[in-house]
Amino acid sequence: MLGTGPDRLAEDRSPAGELTRFVALGDSLTEGVGDAVGEAWRGWAAVLARSLAPGGRDVEFTNLAYSGALSSELTIRQLPGALALRPQLAAVVVGGNDTLRAGFDIRRTTLELDATLGELSGHGAVLLTACLPDPGTLLRLPAPLARPLARRMRAVNTVVHALSARHRAIHLHLAELPWLEERRLLSVDRLHPSAEGHHLIARRFHALLAEAGHPLGPPPATAPAEPPPNLAADLWWMATQGTRWVVARSTDLLPGLLALAAAESAARLRGASSRHDEQMARAAAQALASLG
Repeated sequence: MLGTGPDRLAEDRSPAGELTRFVALGDSLTEGVGDAVGEAWRGWAAVLARSLAPGGRDVEFTNLAYSGALSSELTIRQLPGALALRPQLAAVVVGGNDTLRAGFDIRRTTLELDATLGELSGHGAVLLTACLPDPGTLLRLPAPLARPLARRMRAVNTVVHALSARHRAIHLHLAELPWLEERRLLSVDRLHPSAEGHHLIARRFHALLAEAGHPLGPPPATAPAEPPPNLAADLWWMATQGTRWVVARSTDLLPGLLALAAAESAARLRGASSRHDEQMARAAAQALASLG
């Protein structure tokens, strides 16, 4: 395991469970896509950071998340920088992009997440994790695409639930928030939270940290101070940044999705869809069992 000895770890922890060094790892969800402030993304982690310390004290916050990140990239590209910052609180929210790739491997996802969570918790960080909503449902994809994506997302969430318990993380059931019932919580792309959705995530994590006994500042606001973008602004974003975001991922994303749809259609004709569900669930269970 990387890092320092137990004496240094004890020195790094603030008294009374205060959380003044916060680092966020993950993909576009944690990067803040959907919550634009000027030319940059803010996101739920930045909103939460402002509410962590009581008495208005400063919080050292670093967001290492970036759009398109896979769980396999955490240990290589984000974890070393996170450990160097000696965080007392670390958010690890990732896995959605894994389900959208042709080479999806639940065992590899499990091993990478376990390694990342283990390193951070082993260095004294309180962990934040979250399960994710099904992208096929959010995007209202047709059944041949939606079902295999849902199957993969269930497997990832099964792993995240188990690893959150294994590493004693504070876990948010993000998948259960009312994304479809309250459309305003989703951004124009229907895949990322809106600014209000990001604030909801921050408030839920704040509440969980308070329940765990950490002294905190006041909870984040229900909604951002900035007015939400109007329809014209949303359409402009989709025509410029949103389109580029999709095109940049189409080289491996689109062929993989088409292959999934073809395989799912063939499986449905053979009546084998339920068997594929069982195989994926079994693969997730085996991946977790391999951890010991």
